[in-house]
Amino acid sequence: MKFIIEHLTDKLYEWCLIEYENISNFVGKNNLIFTNVKSPKESKIINKFGIVYKESILKLKFNRICLLEPKSKKTLEPNDANKFDYFLFGGILGDFPEQGRTEKYLTSKLKNVETRNLLDKQMSTDTAVLVTNLILKGKKIKDIEFIDSPSFIMKKGLIQEEVNLPYRYVSKNGKPIISKKLIKYLKNKKDL
Repeated sequence: MKFIIEHLTDKLYEWCLIEYENISNFVGKNNLIFTNVKSPKESKIINKFGIVYKESILKLKFNRICLLEPKSKKTLEPNDANKFDYFLFGGILGDFPEQGRTEKYLTSKLKNVETRNLLDKQMSTDTAVLVTNLILKGKKIKDIEFIDSPSFIMKKGLIQEEVNLPYRYVSKNGKPIISKKLIKYLKNKKDL
């Protein structure tokens, strides 16, 4: 099975790139496809993590696609691995609260694809791919442990700041699975 990320941000933000790299680590470069990457410079960067198409998924001819859509009425199940060849995600930096952009940019325009949800909490794109991969390998979503809205202490000299990520993450040994690069990025970001 292959995972498709429809790149839907206006540029390749560092946070987005970190998530794309993390997704590639989860599923492997050969199983990852990026679509709608218009910039040759961005294409060259993203190509390190998977196959890149300039065209949108709306114009490409992939069959047996399942779109991961938060508003879907059906939840992804392990037996969906036999029904679909491709699992499609919107590569969108998350807004909180969620703005329904997957529905706006993909669901409303892709009429011949089935949709599935990953329950009712918003996830980062890399977490959604990780959860999908776990389910397709046989794990039921009810058996996956999650941590919602984790917070991190960011130490900066004498001042400590706490950053809250208002999303759902997979839990491993009581800690959220989040890219170490993302934590480093957040710690070094000057405008938090």
